[in-house]
Amino acid sequence: MGVQIESTVKDPERIRERRKQIVRASVELFIEKGFHKTTTREIAKASGLSNGALYEYVKSKEDILYLVCQHIHQEIHERLADSLSSHETALERLRHAMTSFLSVIRDMEDEVLLIYQESKSLPPHHLHDVLQNEQVITDVFVQLLQDGLEDKSLELTEETIPLVAHDIIVLGQMWAFRRWAIRDMDFSEFVRQQINMILRTEPDHSSILRT
Repeated sequence: MGVQIESTVKDPERIRERRKQIVRASVELFIEKGFHKTTTREIAKASGLSNGALYEYVKSKEDILYLVCQHIHQEIHERLADSLSSHETALERLRHAMTSFLSVIRDMEDEVLLIYQESKSLPPHHLHDVLQNEQVITDVFVQLLQDGLEDKSLELTEETIPLVAHDIIVLGQMWAFRRWAIRDMDFSEFVRQQINMILRTEPDHSSILRT
């Protein structure tokens, strides 16, 4: 259900609309200036609200950061979910999902970096919820890997599935984290190498592809 952010406004639709404005403005400001250097006054102005009105919808700047993280994770998850294919084998579905995930990270690299740079400023209960949302995205790949185990299109064990799923997430997010080092690399080649790295490497250097 997530952390409940308090508001003095009673109209749920009005709260949703105003928070959308606040989140849109905050994403741009946090990317440009960072969380700590951005003031609530700047957020309010960019949102089209007075500073007093801003506090009708949130109680703190940390609440805003939490809403921003929620928004980014939701968009990533929705775009990934919408891209899931109906290919016959789990292996084919996994390839397609990995390609889609990498493309989402490329399109949202600033937002992904924002979460990892700034989420440490959240209170523990907010941070716990943000990390749970990260796990929800990872679980998409957990399910695809389990499907591959069941239909035998992937050769791996039940015990290795969680770590492989995390590997997929981390390798995908490398485009955001290490873009300074790989900015000259063609994106399609990045996708090809990352997918091959996951599908061909196990601790014993054997393939998780069935041949």
